Amino acid sequence: MGLFSKKWDPRGRHCFVTGGSSGTGLALAVILARRGANVSIVARDEARLKKALETLEKARQGPEQILRAYSFAVDSEAGSLAALKAAGEPFGGRCPEALFLCAGAARPSYWVEQTDDLLRNGMQISYWAQACTALAGSKEMVKQGVKGKIVFVSSVLAFFSIVGYASYSPGKFAIRGLAEALQSELQLYDIDVHISFPPTIYTPGYETENKTKPAITLKIEETDSGLSPEEVATGIFKGVRRGNFHITTGWIGDTFRASTAGSSPRNSYVADWLYAAFGYLFLPVWRKTVDSQVKKHREEHQEYLKMRGFFSTQNPT
Repeated sequence: MGLFSKKWDPRGRHCFVTGGSSGTGLALAVILARRGANVSIVARDEARLKKALETLEKARQGPEQILRAYSFAVDSEAGSLAALKAAGEPFGGRCPEALFLCAGAARPSYWVEQTDDLLRNGMQISYWAQACTALAGSKEMVKQGVKGKIVFVSSVLAFFSIVGYASYSPGKFAIRGLAEALQSELQLYDIDVHISFPPTIYTPGYETENKTKPAITLKIEETDSGLSPEEVATGIFKGVRRGNFHITTGWIGDTFRASTAGSSPRNSYVADWLYAAFGYLFLPVWRKTVDSQVKKHREEHQEYLKMRGFFSTQNPT
């Protein structure tokens, strides 16, 4: 985006937020409502949606705003299209102008404890829940001539991954690949694409995630300084307003982003060059410390697997 380009303003626009009943999705919806947007939040849990809508109403700026909540599963094209159609009804059937795709969850565990069903479910909640909404939404935008925005929410784990996230990070890498392709293709229709890579987000979902997270993963993340949903949502909103394709929050996220950008559009050539240079020196050292921690955990991990009954008769040689 050029230095003097006009920043995106959500006022009066219809913004559609999946995963909008809690966490980052709800925090984003509140920011958009405070900026005068019409906001539709979508999630599965009707009780949580009702409470979320009450929170959203407190951010209302005027009686003309349309703030609604819809209960749909969005991990299929049909479900996503139904949600979009329902959200469009108060607007004469017009498709929302901005899609903020926050649906998703993590269920960390060891790779050897996975099953094919668990792996497929991991992709369902970390990839398809956003990809299907993007598919249905982009089709509707193109059909109706809506020059809108699609905002994916991936994870910093789309830049790298570590022990415990084998069922989660592939979906986040896949979202990045999808966003890279659509950033190019949807220029045919003047539709903007953005993707956010947030770090650890302190939400009720994070507490649930920690219940299955391997001990070594928790240890590696001991020094991780996470963010609140409001901080992440603010970063996403600012990045979208500026027109950034890749959106990260904090110097660590910026370092990973700049170091793995490839041919993606840069946020700032000078700043990104400095982050990339720092990452070239810092990130391999950091990774060595992580790998060292994993190797030291081998004996404890073997005991864990024994307790879980993983070995039928004897340890592998």
